[in-house]
Parts: sequence; structure tokens; C-alpha cells
Amino acid sequence: MRFSLIPFLLLIVPMAEIAVFVVIGGQIGVWATLGMVLLTAIIGTLLLRWQGIGLFNRINQEMRANRIPGRDLVHGVMILIAGVLLLTPGFVTDTLGFLLFVPAVRDFLWRSVKDRIVVTTMASGFEAGTRASGMAADGGMGPDGVVDLDQDEFRRHTDASSPWSDDRDRLSKPDKEPGAQGGGRANGL
Repeated sequence: MRFSLIPFLLLIVPMAEIAVFVVIGGQIGVWATLGMVLLTAIIGTLLLRWQGIGLFNRINQEMRANRIPGRDLVHGVMILIAGVLLLTPGFVTDTLGFLLFVPAVRDFLWRSVKDRIVVTTMASGFEAGTRASGMAADGGMGPDGVVDLDQDEFRRHTDASSPWSDDRDRLSKPDKEPGAQGGGRANGL
């Protein structure tokens, strides 16, 4: 939305709300009008909770499947805006809020803005050349000094002829052939 439209909307929306309040209040009375405003706020809260939980579950499923939940995130923003509009006293904002709770309306709005949205992803926080395990691609230590080993990369040496016969846990690199004994000290441990 362009910045020049915001002051215009800040002037028009309250004036429209006042006009609608006067017309509806003249038709059904003040107390019935206030009751309708309170009822729409309660319904909006319930809709926000119901649709929000369902949307949160869909976003979780998309992220667990390693997909970017762009559509669901935009729907979440629209549902949040709908909840705020329904909690704001007034019939014009309530109408806009209820429209945003309709999935077909949200899909229409999503289709109209999705080409204008650019999604960027961030790195996972590791430096270039390191694996997620903390170990560098060349087999050395990662940037934080931690080496993450698999079960087959760690052995307990209890051989009496071994230079490590003190039963301390040692690291050993397995040989290339499966079943071969590993040997050698790793990083002075």
C-alpha cells in the first residue's frame, strides 16, 4: 500500500464507521447496536483461535517437509489482520475482518500479491566449508572447535599392548576397508 493512501484511510474509515453506527443505531437502537459490536468481537476471537491453530499446524507440516510455507504465512498474516479488525469496534472493520476469514477471499488476495513477494532464505549459521555436524569438509574441527562423531568413528581401546592402555576414551579414524582396526591418536587425546 502506498504511503499516501494511509492518511486518507485514517480519515475515511472512522468517518464511515461513525456514519454506519448512526444509521444502524437509528434503526435498531443503541443497546442492540452495542450488543452487535460485542458479539462480532467474540465471534472474531473464536474464529481467530480456530483458524489460527489450523494454520499453525499446516505451517509446521510444510516446514517439516522442508518446504517454504509462503502461502500459509501470508494467510496467517491475513487472519491476524482479520482478528484485529473484528476486535476493533465498528461495522465496516467487522465486515472486512469477516471477509478475511473466508479462505476463498484470502486465496484471491494471495494470488494478487504473490508475484510481488520475494522470499529469501538465510544460511543455517555455519561458516562456508563446514558441515552441520561442526566438522569441516576436510575432516578437521569445525569453527567452534567441536567434532561430532558417528558411532563407528569412536572406539574404546582396552588392548594392553596399545599405547592407550589406560582405558580412556580415544578417537580413532577407521581404515578405508570395512572391518579393519583403526589406529593412531587423534588431536593428542
